[in-house]
Amino acid sequence: MYLAIDMKRDFLAAVEHRRSVYFIEGNLLTGRERVEEIVKHAVTHAPSTFNSQSARAVVLLEDAHRRLWDMVLEILRGIIKADDFGPTAKKVDGFRRGAGTVMFFEDRAVVDDLMTRYPLYADKFPEFSLEASGMLQFVVWTALEDEGYGASLQHYNPLIDDAVREEWNLPKSWQLRSQLVFGSVVEWAGEKSFTPIEQRVLVF
Repeated sequence: MYLAIDMKRDFLAAVEHRRSVYFIEGNLLTGRERVEEIVKHAVTHAPSTFNSQSARAVVLLEDAHRRLWDMVLEILRGIIKADDFGPTAKKVDGFRRGAGTVMFFEDRAVVDDLMTRYPLYADKFPEFSLEASGMLQFVVWTALEDEGYGASLQHYNPLIDDAVREEWNLPKSWQLRSQLVFGSVVEWAGEKSFTPIEQRVLVF
C-alpha cells in the first residue's frame, strides 16, 4: 500500500541536511503515528535484491525506547571495567534521553532462500542484503530529520542481539544491523568538512 509522505524539502536538500545529531531530547515532535508511517513507507519502498524485501524494522518509542538503552547499559557494564565506564554510561544516557529508536534487521531466512535458489550469486547475497539495509536506514534517517528530528546511527549489535530478540520476542532469523536513535534537537551537529569532489567523482 502506498503511504503519502509530504516532504518539507526537495530530495537533494534533505540529503544534504541529514547529519549525525547526538544532543537530543525525548519530544515526539510529530506524534507516534507519523513515525510509524515513515518507517512503514520506507520499508515498503526501499529497494532490495530481486525484490526480496528482506528488511525488517522494530520501532521503539518512549518506554520501550528507554528499555532498549537500559539493556545496552546493563550489557556494557558487564564488559567494560568500572574505572572506564563513565564515558560509556554518559554516551548511552544521551541516547536514552531521545524519543525513540528504530532497530533495523535483515531476515536471514530470506537471504538464505535466495542463496539456495540462485547459487550462481550465492556468495553475493549477504553483501546485497547489507546494501539494501543501508539504503533503508538512510531513507528513514533522512525522512525523520526532514520532520525536525535529530538522529544518529548506532551499532551495538551483536552484543545486544540475544537480549533484544528475547525482550521483544523476535524471530531467530532476524539479524540486527543497526539502531537509529532519534529525538528533538538540543544542539545541532558542527560544521562538516569535505574532501574535494574532484577527487571523489570522475566523469568521462
